Amino acid sequence: MKNTWLVRSLSLILIAAPALLSSCQSQQPNATTTSAAPGGTATTAADTTQKRSIKVNPSWLLQGDNAPLTIAIDKGYFSTEGLDVKIERGYGSSDTITKVAAGQFELGFGDIYSMMEFNAKNPNDPVVAVAVPYNRSAFSIVSLKSSNIADPKGLTGKKLGAPAGDAPRKLWPVFAEKVGVQPDSVEWITMEPKLRETLLIKGDIDAVSGFATTIIPALEKAGRKPEDINVFYYNENGLDLYGNAIVVKKAFLDKNPEVVKGFLRAYFKGLQDTLKDPTAGWESVVKAGDSLMDKNAEKRRLQIALERLYITPEVEKVGLGGVDPTRLEATAKQVAGVLKIEAPPVNKIFDASYLPPLEQRALPPAAERKPLI
Repeated sequence: MKNTWLVRSLSLILIAAPALLSSCQSQQPNATTTSAAPGGTATTAADTTQKRSIKVNPSWLLQGDNAPLTIAIDKGYFSTEGLDVKIERGYGSSDTITKVAAGQFELGFGDIYSMMEFNAKNPNDPVVAVAVPYNRSAFSIVSLKSSNIADPKGLTGKKLGAPAGDAPRKLWPVFAEKVGVQPDSVEWITMEPKLRETLLIKGDIDAVSGFATTIIPALEKAGRKPEDINVFYYNENGLDLYGNAIVVKKAFLDKNPEVVKGFLRAYFKGLQDTLKDPTAGWESVVKAGDSLMDKNAEKRRLQIALERLYITPEVEKVGLGGVDPTRLEATAKQVAGVLKIEAPPVNKIFDASYLPPLEQRALPPAAERKPLI
């Protein structure tokens, strides 16, 4: 009986073996099927960790208002899109735009009007904005209350300081015209960026131009209180400028549309999360930063962005990252006159076709937005 049972068992195994082998063979292609990653690199189901490497250049050091980037990395939003995003510090908006155009970075954050100037000088290597997360510009003139400059008209005859390539300094003639000051009535003092706030505090200059998100935290770190500081925002004085945009080389954009779309989907999830819980966003930046990062300064920087740059009535209509074409056209013409370039058509400045649908980048309701603590 035992031998009979053994023979029957072996027979059943032999009969079943071809079916099992056939089943395994029919499933085999799933283990080796290749699919194109966003950048066109072949990946396999067995190699799900392979991602398209993307280098991103913010316009300066990693800062509090870069929270959407670090949140999107921490929460795996970029990874879900098949992207391995690396952030490398910037050296100014113009430098970022130049390096994006040169292919050193796939994407960057830069001033949309500086991008216009670059494109006018480099028509064969254009860069285009695909999103404008900063709906207002941080461009400003800043003075201390002790200088007795109560309003922009008080800048007449004063000494103003900024680095030579400072974007707000370049636009001073338009700002001056809007506030009723003769542009050449002031004396400009040129210095390194790191000396700007120091010279203002020492009284060597009366006011400085620059990004409020840079100047205000630096002055407060040096012991000045918010009530000691005058900030004259360009947006509040006749220059309704957009802030930094996400920029990409046109040639890269044409060849890698899905990479850019995936990046924007992930980024705006990170921005929405930052608006809902800015404290978590700030903590994400601090975690990504180095030991030299001033945590309080980065919290203050993010607070300014939350209060003045990200959230506006326009954003409620066009969504995060979108623009009003009429406003963009008007400001482009204002800036082009100062830069002595021809104002390009809006569709040469900004391409909205890579943005996620409006519902995926809607401004979170106020009830869902926690305070930064």
